[in-house]
Amino acid sequence: MGESGSGKSTLARMIVGLESSDSGTVLYRGSDVTRQTRGRRPGAQPGLGMVFQDPYTSLDPRMRVRDVIAEPLTVTRTGSSKERRDRVAELLELVGLQPDMMDRFPHQFSGGQRQRIGIARSLMRDPDVLVCDEPVSALDVTIQAQVTDLLVDIQDRLGLSILFISHDLSVVRNLAHRVLVMYRGEAVETGDVGQIFDRPGHAYTQELLASIPPLTRSERGKLTGVQAA
Repeated sequence: MGESGSGKSTLARMIVGLESSDSGTVLYRGSDVTRQTRGRRPGAQPGLGMVFQDPYTSLDPRMRVRDVIAEPLTVTRTGSSKERRDRVAELLELVGLQPDMMDRFPHQFSGGQRQRIGIARSLMRDPDVLVCDEPVSALDVTIQAQVTDLLVDIQDRLGLSILFISHDLSVVRNLAHRVLVMYRGEAVETGDVGQIFDRPGHAYTQELLASIPPLTRSERGKLTGVQAA
């Protein structure tokens, strides 16, 4: 977590290979993903998937949904056309959409539905880790809750880990097991969610938490009790 411009999205893009690093390493299963080919498509790194922030610009408007979701397998020439179509149908059901929607174009869906399509695409290659770059910030509050609940459900059902990037501290506190705080491109503090929110050690973290407005009774009622990594 961290304020806008703190480097959260840049770090996410480095992890999935859309940005190169100036220094340091990102290790996944003992392999430094920052030393692999720069500019590879998200999903090209086996085991890693990515959900982007804006569901309106992250889906190619010229492609039907079946092709959008199947793209990670299409570019690697994995499976037959029928196998990819069957997998698309399976994933649409997983994210709460009907399989017969796959022949539509992205503009025929709402913002929440588009983000569900983006989540389905990120799962096409059975990742172990899902990198979610502020996946609900472009959605209204009611839809935000639905999408975060969906991610928690997917994590429970598939047993994957989620790197959830957000500047919304109430969402972070409700979802996270562990928290990393970023400020001006650096990680300034990390720890269990209870430690970070109840006993922050860094001055910036203390300032950040002090800026959280108190929740209304209605907002407290909307928070889910399930945690996600």
